[in-house]
Order: sequence, then C-alpha cells, then structure tokens
Amino acid sequence: MRAIGIMAFGGPDVLEVVELPDPVAGPGEVGIRVHAATVNPTDTVLRSGGRAERLRDIAPPHVPGMEAAGILDQIGDGVDARLRLGDRVMAIVLPLGHHGAYAERVVVPVESVVRAPVGSTHAEAATLPMNGLTVRRALDALALEPGQTLAVTGAAGSVGGYAVQMGRVGGLRIVADAAPADEDLVRALGAEVIVHRGNDFAAEVRSVLPDGADALIDTALLDARAVGAVREGGAVVTLRGYDPPGHRGITFHPIYVRHYAREQAKLEQLRLLAEAGALTMRVARTLTADRAPEAHRLLESGGVRGRLVLQF
Repeated sequence: MRAIGIMAFGGPDVLEVVELPDPVAGPGEVGIRVHAATVNPTDTVLRSGGRAERLRDIAPPHVPGMEAAGILDQIGDGVDARLRLGDRVMAIVLPLGHHGAYAERVVVPVESVVRAPVGSTHAEAATLPMNGLTVRRALDALALEPGQTLAVTGAAGSVGGYAVQMGRVGGLRIVADAAPADEDLVRALGAEVIVHRGNDFAAEVRSVLPDGADALIDTALLDARAVGAVREGGAVVTLRGYDPPGHRGITFHPIYVRHYAREQAKLEQLRLLAEAGALTMRVARTLTADRAPEAHRLLESGGVRGRLVLQF
C-alpha cells in the first residue's frame, strides 16, 4: 500500500511516498481504507524529530497522522457487530509504535472507530476524532459547571474552535481570542466575548472579567503568558505538557489525547453533536497525499483556519 513516510527526521521535504505491506486486522481490531487524513501540529513534531527518542527502536519509515476517515474494509475477531464492512467511518490513530493515518490503509482497535457523521465528506469527518477528543479530554479534566466561564486561546483554529463549540454545549460562558479577520468566525462558533489575539491575552481577559475566568484551554500554547487570565483557584488545560508549579491555587492539567484513544462512547458523542449541527467540521483545504510536504509547510506558516486534509 502507499503511505507518506519519514526515513530521517527534518523539514517538510523529508516526507515521501513509501510502499508498505497492507496491515491485517487482528482480534478486536478493524481495518480502514483511508480516504482522508488530517495534518495536525503533532504530525510536524513527529516529522521534525520531536518524538525521536520514543521511535529510536522502531525502524523507519515512520508514518505520521492521528485521525482518518474512510471505509471499513476489515473486521477482526470479537468486534462488535454494530460496525459493518462498507461503513463510512472515522478513527483516531496512534502513530507511535504503529504507522499513522498518512496511509491508504490503517488498522486500529475497534474502540478507536465510529461511523462518520451522516452527510459529512471523508475530509470533514477526518477533522473530528483527534481534535474533538482532545477537547473532550480537556473539558472532562476541568469539570466545569454550566454558567462558569471558560477562556480559550487559538479559538479560530481547529482545536480552539471545537473548545468554543463544546463549551457552549456544556452551558459555559466562552471568552475567546481572535484576530480582527477571525472575529466573525469565532463569534459564529459561539464565543460570547471576544478579545484580541496575542501575548496580552491575560490582560485582555481581565479587562472584561476583572476576577479572571474560571478556567482556560490554551490551544495557542501561550503557557505562562495566558495563565493570568484565570482566577485564583481556577484551572488551566495545556496541550504540550506545560505544568509549572502551582501558584494562586491554580490547577494545571497537561492533557494527552492518547488517553482517550479508546473512548469509543465519547467519540460517538462527537459524531452525534456533529450530526446535530453543534460541531462544525472545518476543512481548510484538501491536497493529494503526495503533496504532504506542501501541507506541512502551509500548516507551519500559520494562519490555517480549519484542517488541511490529505486525500488517498
């Protein structure tokens, strides 16, 4: 099968078309003929060598990609009969130790797969599993009550956008950042209050919430520059392991989506929210798989709204 792999870590041009054996679904697993795989920041971390230590005992090529959509074409022993061959499905994929979603076929645990939202394209469905489960994990860690205030950085991005929408579903008041060109988008996603995007995020939030927000989901990776937006005793979700010593009684939750990779019921909830129109699956652009280097360059240049998607 054709995949996009990495023989040596480096810049976008190390991504190349490779041939790999077709994977075979074992007990408790399913196989997917991939039609769409998203390009996420975590993929650029893997490509550039940020996961080299964890991959040192695994021979290349290393195949990135953490979410995919396509057609179910293999069912291993012991798999729940609710999934059938030929179903349109979406899945979260863990590329460390196995090849990732940048491939014509993947095999994953059945708990990592649900049917794609009715009416969605493969490209749209591919944007939901990893990004949506990241936000689900974040909100579960925060355990906010309806009426509390959630601040979101990077609200125009894919994870930030889902944080705004899922926070609203949970009855939260959302304060989110946006560049001037993105204000209408972020407002349409459900932000009640919009502040200017940038390193002054904390001061911007405090200008409208003098006591600070109850919690923060920091998808823009502002880290210490955003913590001041949160009230004393509040909570912060971080996405790249940022976990400083607590101060002002703030609790930090560095979250990793791999902990929800087999939370099928939560992935199913995301599907239902998308079908109900409560989640917007945003595709910034589709590219053929062989243009993966271009997709990585586009993502790293910034300003992408929605997900870049590779098509197989």
